[in-house]
Amino acid sequence: MTELNLNELLLTWIVSYGSPMVAGVLLVGALGLPVPGTLIVIATGAFIRQEFLDIYTTLILGWLGVVVGDVIGYDLGRFANIWIERRFGKSSTWQKAQHIFERRGGGAIYLTRWLLTPMALPTNLVAGSSRYSFWKFLLFDITGELTWIMLYGGLGYIFGSQWELISEFISNFTGLIVGIVILGSGLYLAFRVGKKTAPLPLQTTEPCESMGTS
Repeated sequence: MTELNLNELLLTWIVSYGSPMVAGVLLVGALGLPVPGTLIVIATGAFIRQEFLDIYTTLILGWLGVVVGDVIGYDLGRFANIWIERRFGKSSTWQKAQHIFERRGGGAIYLTRWLLTPMALPTNLVAGSSRYSFWKFLLFDITGELTWIMLYGGLGYIFGSQWELISEFISNFTGLIVGIVILGSGLYLAFRVGKKTAPLPLQTTEPCESMGTS
């Protein structure tokens, strides 16, 4: 089945089965299945405007569906922590990564919910495997997912029948942003590694001046 056929099938199911199907599709998408989550949210906004779906039920169920999927991803990462700790627990690199995520993980979680969406699942797994606080994860997750649904669902509602054009633009824009982030991260890491491995300058000693005799 081609991607286009899959998208058409999912949209047909959403129109036919309503809000619970939106929740189910967003849940499996959060678990990493190849589901176009942002497209679904935009289309759902358009369907709400066309009165195929109820606005309140759809928003609540869709939001709950994607959050449950994220929590499952977090739990999978936490389960994998047993193996990770056994293999990398004593590594200073892994310990440093845990420390960095503990300090800055909230921003990463929030941004990957609605802006850097292709990186959402890896972030969930890292959050769980690094034992990032579940309640902090949940707070940033539900806030970010609400932003995602309200923003893109709102665009679909506003543009109505033109939602496919908006979806294509957002898909391209998101891909560009993710590419920039990956490139920037790669350059930053390369700079840090190069800085650490750079040879130290040779130290030369000043020739001692001979002391004159009186």
